[in-house]
Amino acid sequence: MKIIGSLTSPFVRKVRIVMAEKKIDAELVLENVWDSGTSIAEFNPLSKVPCLLMDDGGAMFDSRVIAEYIDTLSPVGKLIPATGRERAAVKTWEALADGIIDAGILVRLEKTFRGEGEQSEKWLDRQMHKVH
Repeated sequence: MKIIGSLTSPFVRKVRIVMAEKKIDAELVLENVWDSGTSIAEFNPLSKVPCLLMDDGGAMFDSRVIAEYIDTLSPVGKLIPATGRERAAVKTWEALADGIIDAGILVRLEKTFRGEGEQSEKWLDRQMHKVH
């Protein structure tokens, strides 16, 4: 297996942590999704990382999907309960964590790609409220 990703993506980091916890090895293939020559769209039509490439040529994307799949590959330290309220609780915490990460990334992108006069303070405040 290979993970296409970047060292700066918190979602790639999440998948790599799950793989480490499950004691599963995968090669990390670095990809800059902001580079015009990126090939990520060949594997993920959303052009986002992480993307997991299977040994059979299949691909899977979205850190939640990949983490859940990886959790099924090894009996070592089950991370996501199989059913019921416990499963829903774990998935709810994961959704919250991902939402906080998304908000932080959106703030960073807004401040990086828009000049001071073009930035929406109301929108930035809304995102930062999610982080705090």
